[in-house]
Amino acid sequence: MDYLAFALITGVGATAVMDLWGIIRRPLLGIAPPDYGLVGRWIGHMRRGRFRHDSIAAAPPVRGERLIGWTAHYLTGIAFAALLLATWGLAWIQRPTIGPALVVGLATVAAPFLLMQPGMGAGIAASRTPRPGAARAQSLITHAVFGLGLYAAGWAASHWCSP
Repeated sequence: MDYLAFALITGVGATAVMDLWGIIRRPLLGIAPPDYGLVGRWIGHMRRGRFRHDSIAAAPPVRGERLIGWTAHYLTGIAFAALLLATWGLAWIQRPTIGPALVVGLATVAAPFLLMQPGMGAGIAASRTPRPGAARAQSLITHAVFGLGLYAAGWAASHWCSP
């Protein structure tokens, strides 16, 4: 299997694990899953030259925002899986280990902290939210789960398909 196919399988699998965590945490912790429609709204407004909002929820809706958001979410997961493979290479594909997957998973929290949250009106690392510490903790946990998903999906792909 080539890098692109492995990145696709690993990225989609890891993102699905992250989404499953989003669903499970509602009954477990009382925290709603992320609204990727709002991510789509943010991205949709970029076409019009607007990259930052005081509150993305208050911004006018964008046609197809849910599809845009969910597509961006999965493409981002695939890109982060490709980053893992580019960094750790063929050796990781042949024998996935949890360490590199967790490192990449936790490093990906930089994207929401430094790009998405400020752009959507929540401030750097959720500093403008009512409970920044709780929001940061949830982001870190969610991205650690993504890292576990990278490992699990990579392990499954390495066992089901020969690189």
